[in-house]
Amino acid sequence: MKLSKHNQKIVDFIEAGYSDYSDKILLADGFDDAFIGVGENSEGNPVAVYSIEKCLDILAKQFEDEEDPEGDAIDYFEFNVRGSYVGEFTPMFINILS
Repeated sequence: MKLSKHNQKIVDFIEAGYSDYSDKILLADGFDDAFIGVGENSEGNPVAVYSIEKCLDILAKQFEDEEDPEGDAIDYFEFNVRGSYVGEFTPMFINILS
């Protein structure tokens, strides 16, 4: 897989700070611009952390031709992204105080 410049920045960040877990930390496809760092889940595993607001912005752009892009983005995000469990290194999605 060819990584974009932004993707490589994320990969480098993870490899530098979490080398023991760099092959285990899962990144959410299509949400590079929403990546904010690495956190720790309830099991103590490092996981990728994403901004919910930025994820919804990304999805709303993908649904811009639909009647309700924001509503469709929320529905898609809740069911297909936040509602997905892909193992002990499932990414975390958080709201950020603005």
